[in-house]
Amino acid sequence: MDVERFDAIVIGSGQGGNPLAAAMAEHGWKTVVVERRFVGGTCVNVGCTPTKTMVASARVAYLARRAADFGVENRGVRVDMAAVRARKDAVVEKWRAGSYKRLTETKNLSLMEGEAAFVGSHEIEVTLNAGGTRRLTAERIFIDTGVRTAVPAIEGIDSVEYLNNETVMELGAIPEHLIVLGGGYIALEFAQMFRRFGSAVTVVQKGDRLAEHEDEDVSLEISQILREDGVEVVVSAETLRVERTSAGVRLTVKTMIGEWPVEGSHLLVAVGRVPNTEALGLERAGVEVDERGFVKVDEWLETTVGGVYGIGDVKGGPEFTHISYDDYRVLKANLLEGKKRSTKGRPVPYTMFMDPELGRIGMTEAEARATGKKIKVAKMPMAWVARAYESGETRGFMKAVVDAETDLILGAACLGVNGGEVATQIQIAMMGGVTASELRDGIWSHPTFAEALNNLFSKYEDEE
Repeated sequence: MDVERFDAIVIGSGQGGNPLAAAMAEHGWKTVVVERRFVGGTCVNVGCTPTKTMVASARVAYLARRAADFGVENRGVRVDMAAVRARKDAVVEKWRAGSYKRLTETKNLSLMEGEAAFVGSHEIEVTLNAGGTRRLTAERIFIDTGVRTAVPAIEGIDSVEYLNNETVMELGAIPEHLIVLGGGYIALEFAQMFRRFGSAVTVVQKGDRLAEHEDEDVSLEISQILREDGVEVVVSAETLRVERTSAGVRLTVKTMIGEWPVEGSHLLVAVGRVPNTEALGLERAGVEVDERGFVKVDEWLETTVGGVYGIGDVKGGPEFTHISYDDYRVLKANLLEGKKRSTKGRPVPYTMFMDPELGRIGMTEAEARATGKKIKVAKMPMAWVARAYESGETRGFMKAVVDAETDLILGAACLGVNGGEVATQIQIAMMGGVTASELRDGIWSHPTFAEALNNLFSKYEDEE
């Protein structure tokens, strides 16, 4: 079989791989992107874009039901799930088409649709979707194949037609009772979303609290918000088995009070993510993976094979679109601009898009205390924020951890309306070395959510 030579091969077309491929092509490198499914990766097709589009629809339904709270008459709310899905599909197609256009219209860049597998350290074979195979080789190969839903080893799980983060968005009707297995960010966004669409929802979490990577007070507030919205939350519950019923599905869970059934019409599995690496033949290339199958990389994103790189979620670590995009910037700087940029120590902001949002940056309180630093904790309920009160959106709180000796901000959690935006403003302050006192004394436009920074840093929890 003839082997086609390129300067660079990108396997997968995610939010890091796509701009990297375009940048390399514009630099004059003959580049090919191999994509087995949808151009645009997880974010555009089954992640950020469709889920946040549906979150917006769910919020409209929520606000419509609250119309009387704002003095607005509303004679009833009915959610058309098919219309919600159609709106989501239209938004996805717009962004997917943009990605496709850039890949196919950039000089020196080609798109090959099929599944890639290594046959050597710098050679791959592509099984084309249209039939046939092609062999490609390049000095530089970039693995950008992403992740998918992890399926837990639970008795009977394969006997039911469970949903995942992709298939749950393709439902044409509202589930009567959705059981959500998992307590992380994906699980909670969908739980609240479908409750607002009109489903009964039960969240079953194995751990002792939801969003267990957050501080305990944040987790408890999230649980309270979901319960206020009518979501049943069951924690410290080990799922022993799953089985079909005439009405849908039954989980048998074990808690401190014994075993008992949780029954519903649909089951959404959202207990984590696993990498798409098993079909890549990485062992034939000598590329090492960790015990979960994630590609091992160094701080410059190079794998255990020189000239082969991991980019985006497939390498593990923080699985966020903005981190994937920064991977692209790291590689572009190092490979095309002659710089030596590292991923080490970069900030990892993120937002959970339940309503209200949880915006996060830097250390949690628990992480800060574990360092042994002398810290101060600033915390304020959203009910104290004028704009939140005026908007009728007072759930949640703002919290920041401050180094008591330097007055620099170590981290923040903003659980409230526009929480992601406020956390981003705190991040900018952290990047610029702006102290908590300077934020406290700043002049911010009134009435905005950012104005709350004046009061947040005015009093700390350990002060009288």
